Amino acid sequence: MTTAPQAPPAAPAGPVRPAAGTVTLSMAQALNRALRDALAEDPSVVVFGEDVGALGGVFRITDGLTAEFGEVRCFDTPLAESGIVGMAVGMAMNGMRPVVEMQFDAFAYPAFEQIVSHVAKMRNRTRGRVALPMVIRVPYAGGIGGVEHHCDSSEAYYAHTPGLHVLAPATPADAYALLRAAVASPDPVVFLEPKKLYWSKGEVELPSRAPGIGTAVVRRHGTDATLIAYGPSVPVALQAAEAAAREGRSLQVVDLRSIVPFDDETVCAAVRSTGRAVVVTESAGFAGVSAEIVARVTERCFNALAAPVRRVTGLDIPYPPPKLEHFQLPGVDRVLDAVDDLQWEQ
Repeated sequence: MTTAPQAPPAAPAGPVRPAAGTVTLSMAQALNRALRDALAEDPSVVVFGEDVGALGGVFRITDGLTAEFGEVRCFDTPLAESGIVGMAVGMAMNGMRPVVEMQFDAFAYPAFEQIVSHVAKMRNRTRGRVALPMVIRVPYAGGIGGVEHHCDSSEAYYAHTPGLHVLAPATPADAYALLRAAVASPDPVVFLEPKKLYWSKGEVELPSRAPGIGTAVVRRHGTDATLIAYGPSVPVALQAAEAAAREGRSLQVVDLRSIVPFDDETVCAAVRSTGRAVVVTESAGFAGVSAEIVARVTERCFNALAAPVRRVTGLDIPYPPPKLEHFQLPGVDRVLDAVDDLQWEQ
């Protein structure tokens, strides 16, 4: 197993368990709170993975859970991702709700056969008699200066696999609400946690007002063009919209939140309202999620489009070394260049 990279120190897990109301949490804290609340409310929930117990995970998302709920409910496993997911399949088949952590995105690849052959297919294989209510948490994407195997954008693999829900929150509030929804779901969920957003802070309303799996949201309204993003690309899209406003252009930003199921209604309504769209993702462009979004928007909104839908994506290369990471990640300038290319009337 590859040694973990030197990442910025993770935020502590507190504050925890405020009675109700709106609290300010980092995404790491919001995820920790979601797991804590799920463990407290449902005795069938268990959390396990590499270093998630006493250490609290590489990013401290599970900090304090073993101390509070014991080693039976939150525990460490051997360095064997296929075994972690395989054990979760057996638990879910027998009435439990396992939440497993893959530690880093590319660490999940040894478990990919389990995910594709069993996690995604069990309900169909048993004609609906056996569900797998389990969550596979994947700290994913770039922005932390990690090396190969520690930074990757793997969402297309999961999104292409029928039988899986694929979620990617961009705010602490959605991280909490979507993780609670994922744990409660009767079907398996791949929960993609943007590593670079673990330390971002925002208001979280408790009790949660869950958005529901498969629901996108308009983060910023605009009239000239629509930016479509999810997970780590949402802050980039919002920054680009703010920069465009200073230049006299009004950009709308849609946060997908859920890659699968996909919210065609919200996305297409937003695109039709502006007539122009740019899709922003960190993952590679070729055969990626961005290509599917472009196809869906073009098929459904063709008569409303004033220009072809553009994409701003990561490069079609293996993930680069930390010193070159900024070339790989979509930035504000690349997004604005794509907006400028939308065939504006002179």
